[in-house]
Amino acid sequence: MARLTLKFPEDQFCYNTHLTVRVTDINAANHLGNDSMISMISEARARFLFEFGIEETREDGTGIIVTDLATTYRAEAHARDQLLFEVGVMDFNRYGGDITFRISRPADGALVAMAKSGFVFFNYKTAKVVAMPTAFSDKFPKANWLD
Repeated sequence: MARLTLKFPEDQFCYNTHLTVRVTDINAANHLGNDSMISMISEARARFLFEFGIEETREDGTGIIVTDLATTYRAEAHARDQLLFEVGVMDFNRYGGDITFRISRPADGALVAMAKSGFVFFNYKTAKVVAMPTAFSDKFPKANWLD
């Protein structure tokens, strides 16, 4: 199977936050487990959306739904490591795009992981994908658009 490679433009990261690896995030191999990394990516995504004033689900039933997640690991992380999550958006289309993540350990500069989370706007009342609101896309003028 071909290895997944994730590369993102440097100028598309527009938010960052720190998260600490908890003892409960450690797996049997004594490093950050995949399931915990996914939870940390979800937390970083939620903080990013909140910072930009974006509700994950609005009163009209429209919200953001994750369509896929790709993660590549570059270094281990251990209990009590402080990780920096840099977050950006790219590859917008009519219905959604990608939220990207670069996860590093500032203590030694190690790149721990790269990740991409695809999303679309979805109306939970009608159970249908809907167009991306301009109120969302206008917040990110640097996001490149796919036709």
